Amino acid sequence: MAGYVSKKNQSTIQSRRGTEESPRAKWLLIGVCGVFLAVFLLLPLANVFAQALVKGLDVYWAALREADSVAAIKLTLLIAGICVPLNTLFGVCAAWAVAKFEFRGKSLLITLIDLPFSVSPVVAGLIYVLMFGLQGYLGPWLDAHDIKIIFAVPGIALATLFVTFPFVARELIPVMQATGREQEEAALTLGASGWTTFWHVTLPSVKWGLLYGVILCNARAMGEFGAVSVVSGHIAGVTNTMPLHVEKLYNEYQGAAAFAVASLLALLALVTLGLKTLLEWKQAREHALAQRGAAPETNPS
Repeated sequence: MAGYVSKKNQSTIQSRRGTEESPRAKWLLIGVCGVFLAVFLLLPLANVFAQALVKGLDVYWAALREADSVAAIKLTLLIAGICVPLNTLFGVCAAWAVAKFEFRGKSLLITLIDLPFSVSPVVAGLIYVLMFGLQGYLGPWLDAHDIKIIFAVPGIALATLFVTFPFVARELIPVMQATGREQEEAALTLGASGWTTFWHVTLPSVKWGLLYGVILCNARAMGEFGAVSVVSGHIAGVTNTMPLHVEKLYNEYQGAAAFAVASLLALLALVTLGLKTLLEWKQAREHALAQRGAAPETNPS
């Protein structure tokens, strides 16, 4: 019996080795990825921080404390604070509808959710200009009622909402589809309300996908340039977000100040990446613990 088990294990190992690449190919691929990351990602990122600090910390902090820079930082955080909760609400509702129900037009809904991935952000900004600008469809009515959307914060929020709303939904849909409906149906059978089922059954099962989508949405909202550039009007201290303020400073040959604001934006991106990595690690750890707990005990005899 032991000899049979040994031959079976040996056969499994040989089969596994037959599907693996050679060590040389593995390290070659790892080396190529490392070189590309170093040349096209790490070096430019390090150069941003180096250029930001080239004239010293005093100049760096002065650039960040300058009135227009502070206004750009506050506006960027405000837009993210508006768009992320709204996109989270939309993403949960859309994922729930797609994953839990069958209805006509379901494929169309998924296609529309993916639309901002294929539409240029500049085109997205122009859409809102054509809708809400002075020469747009609703422009005269808005102007008559003294409502300002284009070249104001509402237009920036709308443009950012358009380009970021797929992120939460697209992360949640496959997660909800994978969890199935059995847990919700069991909770409803036991007398739980729909709201209770959502909070205590559905939400815990998709929490990592939800947090991952929120982080990606937040990163895109803070870094969006194209759509915001079209609808903002580039009014310094009023409608310039951090990416637009970086462009303004760079075009005015204020390199150190431009890189200082860019470094802060890059730092926010790194923090977002760190949170994403932490969530992935926690998710993998929980999955491994769940598998270990579900594994059947082996009989030592």
